[in-house]
Amino acid sequence: MKAIVISSYGGPEVLTVTELPDPVPAAGEVLIRVKAFGLNHAEAYMRAGAWGAVAAVTGIECAGGVESDPSGRLSPGTVVVAILGGMGRTRNGSYAELVTVPAANVVAVRSSLGWAELAAVPEVYATAWSGLFGNLDLRAGETVLVRGATSALGQAAVGLAVDHGARVIAATRTPAHAALLKELGADDVLIDDGLLAPQVRERGVVVDAVLDIVGNSVLRDSLATVRARGRVCQIGFLGGFDPVPDFDPIADLPTGVQLSFFAGAFVLGSPAFPLTDVPLDRIYAKVEAGTLRAGPVRVFRFDEIVDAHRVMEAGRALGKLTVIVD
Repeated sequence: MKAIVISSYGGPEVLTVTELPDPVPAAGEVLIRVKAFGLNHAEAYMRAGAWGAVAAVTGIECAGGVESDPSGRLSPGTVVVAILGGMGRTRNGSYAELVTVPAANVVAVRSSLGWAELAAVPEVYATAWSGLFGNLDLRAGETVLVRGATSALGQAAVGLAVDHGARVIAATRTPAHAALLKELGADDVLIDDGLLAPQVRERGVVVDAVLDIVGNSVLRDSLATVRARGRVCQIGFLGGFDPVPDFDPIADLPTGVQLSFFAGAFVLGSPAFPLTDVPLDRIYAKVEAGTLRAGPVRVFRFDEIVDAHRVMEAGRALGKLTVIVD
């Protein structure tokens, strides 16, 4: 099979198309013929070596057809999406014509969407849904601030929260992106200069919950943004991996405010966080109906993977990127 391997840790140019033996599914696994896969920042971190030693073939999600399921649960040709389950990290991932995935991380889908569209949904929508409704327990009528809202994950979160009946405040570093966030249904847009708490207070807005995709670099400010007994869920690291310097819960964690973290790239599909908890069928139906806008904003060919990673890392995409496997 053709596969894209990390030839050495580094920039996008280390991704190389090569030939590898076809994988064989073990008990409890499903062999998938990959038709398309989405791009994620996690794959850039793995490619660069930021997460230590990882599998040679990266890729944490895909859409395709079942080639073989030793359990007999899924018949050959069944349309499925697969998310995580160690793909790209502890086992070869989805940047390939074929991939084996733990059965718990494979979901059959019923949709008329094309392969590129199917591949734009799984990781970002499952992660956004888990953060909003698992960690934050967001309710209709509440106000949620999505920080890092123009990322693919942020846009998914904005769409899901709006569809749920929440009032959404979206934050972006770039004023020119405000119109996009308004189109997605955000009630208000803040320009994120690292200090959103003063802007929220000036507007007299009461924020019930914050979904923070920027991460450690703004964590103190996110905690100061929510109301008393509000909730903050950190779900990404767009601002970098450096730890919060001298973080002191006594001084930095407001009394009553709940802080949680969701590491979707490591836990989705595990027994504690089963994919059956995520309503992917309902999400796909809403994408197909146009209620949720999932993208992709750009589709690449398999042999364009280096360019695709360059676009992703440059932050120019403003949405989900997918790759079609010929």
